[in-house]
Amino acid sequence: MYVWFTLLAGLAVLSFSFLKTVFPYFGEDCTYILRTIKLGARLFKYKKVKPFYSIVDCFLDAVQRQPNKIFLRFEGREYSYSDVDKESNKVARALRAEARLKEGDTVALFLPNEPNVVWIWLGLAKLGCPAALLNFNIRSKSLLHCFSCCGAKVIVTSPELQDAIEEVLPTLREQGTSVYLLSESCSIQGIDTLSDKISKASDQPLSSDLRANVNIRSTALYIYTSGTTGLPKAAVIIHERMWAAAFIQAACGVTADDIIYINLPLYHSAGFLIGMVGAIERGITIILRRKFSASQFWDDCRKYNVTVMQYIGETMRYLCNTPKVKRNPDQLCGFNSSMGVAMENCFYMSQLVITACSHWLQKDNEKNHRVRIAIGNGVRTDVWSEFLSRFGDIKVRELYAATEGNIGFINYTSKIGVVGRVNFFFFPYTLIKFDIEKEEPVRNSQGLCIEAARGETGLLVGRITQRSPFIGYAGNQQQTEKKRLRDVLKKGDLYFNTGDLLQFDHENFVYFQDRVGDTFRWKGENVATSEVADILTMALCIFEANVYGVKVEGHEGRIGMAAVTLKEGKDFDCSDTYKQVVSYLPAYARPRFIRIQPCLEMTGTFKMKKVKLVEEGFNPAEIKDPLFFLSPEKKTYIPLTEEIYRAILSSEIKL
Repeated sequence: MYVWFTLLAGLAVLSFSFLKTVFPYFGEDCTYILRTIKLGARLFKYKKVKPFYSIVDCFLDAVQRQPNKIFLRFEGREYSYSDVDKESNKVARALRAEARLKEGDTVALFLPNEPNVVWIWLGLAKLGCPAALLNFNIRSKSLLHCFSCCGAKVIVTSPELQDAIEEVLPTLREQGTSVYLLSESCSIQGIDTLSDKISKASDQPLSSDLRANVNIRSTALYIYTSGTTGLPKAAVIIHERMWAAAFIQAACGVTADDIIYINLPLYHSAGFLIGMVGAIERGITIILRRKFSASQFWDDCRKYNVTVMQYIGETMRYLCNTPKVKRNPDQLCGFNSSMGVAMENCFYMSQLVITACSHWLQKDNEKNHRVRIAIGNGVRTDVWSEFLSRFGDIKVRELYAATEGNIGFINYTSKIGVVGRVNFFFFPYTLIKFDIEKEEPVRNSQGLCIEAARGETGLLVGRITQRSPFIGYAGNQQQTEKKRLRDVLKKGDLYFNTGDLLQFDHENFVYFQDRVGDTFRWKGENVATSEVADILTMALCIFEANVYGVKVEGHEGRIGMAAVTLKEGKDFDCSDTYKQVVSYLPAYARPRFIRIQPCLEMTGTFKMKKVKLVEEGFNPAEIKDPLFFLSPEKKTYIPLTEEIYRAILSSEIKL
């Protein structure tokens, strides 16, 4: 029996070794598939169970299981699961009493990254009310648009954002909108205080009957995305989608013992859904920051024993750009080489000094932390390699997904430069040939799309089914329809158009190539070119504007640039143009470069040509048209000289 057991064990080892040789990612593939099947089974169960089991119920179970465990740490304060539960009960009761909220009412949250976001959202969820997460960088026209398209009649904001609300307050009052400020007092007519009401409210549990009609297909959130064109659009996040996003941490290997560091904005799906809601699903502790700080990042990770971090490409690059700590052991220990010579006969003292030096060197070692998993998207291959070399063996789980999309990938193998693996086991999708010049899919004589070959760049599309739906955008059927692609592989089929070019290689790895259409990505934000163009043409001197993104060496994504034509008899008004873009656009969307052209090139279907402009970039030595650069220091646009151009490339001028 022992001989047979040994033989079988040997065959198993040989078989596994053979599989690893022929299929080098066999182990990772199996682990990921098994995890995903398990999570899929849970989601299927949640779809069927009555009453519906939501993320709020998951949170309440965690409160019962671990009431004293720290759920949230923020700026020196800590809040247990029980603390957050009680605070959210008070919020729910205060808003129900003051705003007369009932199940299904949408409330807009215009708040910075702070704990209030967490318990206000939980309070709303306990009432069965969806929350609209407004980007706290938007102002004026964009703010009003984002607020109105989700159908909200209540907005909750913070004192630090009061000026932005006051700017649009007359319109909000005309629309009958209730505005609540997280403050004990406010003298502005039309703005009611909320903090005083919350502090007086009861923290006792609320009845689940208040959300009795919420189900897996009910709207849970509105998260705003620039998408392809126009003003930001409210992507409808149903509870099924929220659960799927919450499972990403589990799919990446996060366990109940981990601690996650969130410095991404909570109005984004990454920070809110993957980070915060994912932490609830895992029952773990969150370290929350107002905003990302490269200089304090690793100190925070060490201080709070962080094991899971989130990133976007820009944050990873900022970390790699921080100066390396170079310490001399002699300096650390407070003596120089001559002192060392004088002490050469003091053996025990020398050993003590060496031990102390070793301690300090270890403390300053950039790999001295507990971070083991990094979850995010958008990191360049060179930055990725440098990050691992400098900060240690961290499992980088690069993602590909869209807030409103029905398809996504996770790079669970840690292979540098890829966003995932081809696997049709879960959701149906394909890559199709795409004409970059015409900005449309290539179709055959039957009017069907043509699949891209392995190794060929193509447009990623995901088939819309009951299991992989595309819900669309609130109050914007036109833009919802634009994201639907029909007659892809057969007549009558329906796919979601991601607007992204990807590539599948012969080892089944997925590579992100570029965005198409009328968006570019800068500072981790999607920018709709048509929105920027609309703002530019509000300037008194500008007739037409063609907005696009250009690459800058050493930076992630593309920065905004515009080719414009001037109104007859007008010169370029640097000051007025600057005033328009600063007044109406957040910093990441402002075109930093402007190119004055006699006319804008059009395609045969009267679309503005961008490919050549993107390729030409913003080098004044190669472009004969007048070029201008947005200078925040001088608060105007200034002529773009070769000296400024070189300073940008050398990072003397920060973008």
